[in-house]
Amino acid sequence: MTAILGISAFYHDSAAALIVDGNLVAAAQEERFTRKKHDAAFPTNAADYCLQEAGISHSDLDYVVFYEKPFVKFERLLETYLLYAPSGFRSFIKAIPIWLKEKLFISRHIRKAIGKDTKAKLVFVEHHESHAASAFFPSPFEEAAILTLDGVGEWCTTSWGVGKANQIELMSQLTFPHSLGLLYSAFTYHCGFKVNSGEYKLMGLAPYGKPVYADRIRDHLMDIKPDGSFWMDMQYFNYCQGLTMTNQRFSELFGMPPRKSESELEQRHMDMAASVQLITEEIVLATARHIHQETGQKNLVLAGGVALNCVANGRLLREGPFENIWIQPAAGDAGGALGGAQFVWHQLLKNDRTVTPPIDSQVGSLLGPEFTNEQITEYLDTVNATYTRCESAADLTSRVAGLLCEEKVVGWFQGRMEYGPRALGARSIIGDPRSPQMQSVMNLKIKYRESFRPFAPIVRKEEASTWFEIDTNHESPYMLIVAPVARQKRVSLTEEERRTLEEATDLRDRVNVARSEIPAVTHVDYSARLQTVDDVRNPRLHQLLSRFLVQTGCPILVNTSFNVRGEPIVCTPEDAYQCFLATEMDVLVMEDCILLKTENDSGKSREERERHLAKFSPD
Repeated sequence: MTAILGISAFYHDSAAALIVDGNLVAAAQEERFTRKKHDAAFPTNAADYCLQEAGISHSDLDYVVFYEKPFVKFERLLETYLLYAPSGFRSFIKAIPIWLKEKLFISRHIRKAIGKDTKAKLVFVEHHESHAASAFFPSPFEEAAILTLDGVGEWCTTSWGVGKANQIELMSQLTFPHSLGLLYSAFTYHCGFKVNSGEYKLMGLAPYGKPVYADRIRDHLMDIKPDGSFWMDMQYFNYCQGLTMTNQRFSELFGMPPRKSESELEQRHMDMAASVQLITEEIVLATARHIHQETGQKNLVLAGGVALNCVANGRLLREGPFENIWIQPAAGDAGGALGGAQFVWHQLLKNDRTVTPPIDSQVGSLLGPEFTNEQITEYLDTVNATYTRCESAADLTSRVAGLLCEEKVVGWFQGRMEYGPRALGARSIIGDPRSPQMQSVMNLKIKYRESFRPFAPIVRKEEASTWFEIDTNHESPYMLIVAPVARQKRVSLTEEERRTLEEATDLRDRVNVARSEIPAVTHVDYSARLQTVDDVRNPRLHQLLSRFLVQTGCPILVNTSFNVRGEPIVCTPEDAYQCFLATEMDVLVMEDCILLKTENDSGKSREERERHLAKFSPD
C-alpha cells in the first residue's frame, strides 16, 4: 500500500487530500471543520478526516506533499520588497514575521502534525505544477492541453503545457507581477469586495453593467498580445508593495475611489465589473487559441483560481477551439492538495493512469464526510427535533418534490460533502426555479446576502440542452460553466420591464423582472451557471429532479450552497440543523429524515434568525 497525503495551507482555503494506491479516497477544506470561512491554518482537521476515511494512521503515510515551494515564494517576496523599497515597508513588517513563524518552515508544521512515528517522505511541488496535476490527472482525457491561471504561486501566474498518459509537461509561463488573477482581484477590491473571496461577486455583478472601461484597461493598464500574454503597467497597482490592490493613480484613471464595503453599488461599479470581465474572457480565449495552435490537442483542462470564472469558461466552451474542456472542481488553492498528491503518484513514482471517459476520476468531487441515518437521528433526538423518517428513496424524493412544488425552500443534506467551493447537491439549499420570488427570498431570508447575486440551476443531464444553450455532447457536472437559457424558454418583456432592466438603480428591481420560464435561475443577461446531474455521480439528486419533472414538467431546481453569508458550507448534521433554525428555511432533509420548520419553530429558533439577520444583513 502507498498512501500519499497532499496539503495546501497558509494562504487561502487550506485543504488536505489523500490518495491510496492511486485511488482518491478523501479530500476536504479545513474551513468546513473549524467553521472559519476560508481558513488558512494548517489543515489538521481535514488531514485527520482523510486518514480516518481510509482507515489508516499517520504512521501508514508514505509521502506528505506540500502544494508549493515556500523558499522560492519567499525569494519572490524579498525581491519584490527590495525592488519597491522603501515604499513597501508597512507591508514588509506585517508579512515577514508571519513568514518566519509559519509559512517558511512548513516542514516543521508537517512533521509536528503527522507525528514522530511516521517515516513519510516530504515532497514540495511547484504551485502551478500542483494546479496542472489537479487539472489533468483526474480528467477523463488520455491526453490534453493544460492551462493554469491564478493570482500567483511562487513566481508563475499563468502556465500551459500538455498532459499525456501519466505525465505532464509545462512549456510556457507568465510571471509575477503580470497576473490575470491579480488584475481581477484589483477590480474586486476597487468595487468594494473582499479579495480572494469576492471575485465571484464581481462576476455576478458584471451583467448589470456595460464594458465602457474596457478600452481604458487596454490602453493604460495592460499591453495584451495576440497569444493572450500581457504586460501590466504597475504604476496603477499597489499589490507588489502595499496593503491595497490599487492606488491613487488607478482611482484617477477610472474617476472613482475604492468603494467602501457594504456601501451602495452604483452603475459605475457595475460597468467596472463588466469591463474587467470582458477583458478576462478575451485573454482566456486568446490564450486557449494559442495553446491549441501550439499543441494540436483537442481537449483542454484548466485549474487555478481564474478557472472558477464560469462565465469565461462558458465562452471558452462555445467559442474556443477545443472540442472538450474539463475544469478541476476545486480549482483554487484547495485543489493544490489533490494536485500535489497526484503529481507524486503519477509524475514522480510513474504509476499508470486509468482513464474511463466520459466520467472523470474525481468521484463527483463528493469526497468529504458523510453521516448515516443512525448518526443523524441520534443527534436530532438529543435536541428534541421533530422529524419524519422515510422508508425509501422513492418515498423521500416524492415527498420533497411535492414540498418544492409548494415553493418551500429545502435544505438538502445527502451523502459525502463536496470538495471545492460549489455545492453540488450534497450540502445544498434547493427551491422551485419557476417562482419569480425565489431568488429574492433565498438571498434575503435564507442566505442573508446581496440581492443582485444569481442562483444556479441544477438540471437533469438528459434535458440540459433543451433548457440551456449547451451541446448535447457537453456537460457541466461541477457548476463551472455558464450557458444562456434556451431562447424558447425565455419570455417576452414589456417596454416597462426593459426600461427597468436598463435603468433601475435598485438592483432588486432588476432582479424581480422575470426573463424566462425559470426566473429564479436566469440572470439579467439570460445566462445561468448550470450544473448537469446524472444518475452515476449523484443518483438521489437525479431521482429528485426526475420526481419534480413528473410533477411539474420542469427538470430543474434552484441550487445554492447550504450556508449563510459569512459562514462555510455546512459539514455535519449539527451544522445543518443550526443553519435550518437560524434562517427562514422551510424544510430540512438529512438522508432519509425530513424536518418541517412549522414543527420545529421554537422561540429559540426565532431568536437565532434575528441574530443572524443582524449579523449578515445584505447590501
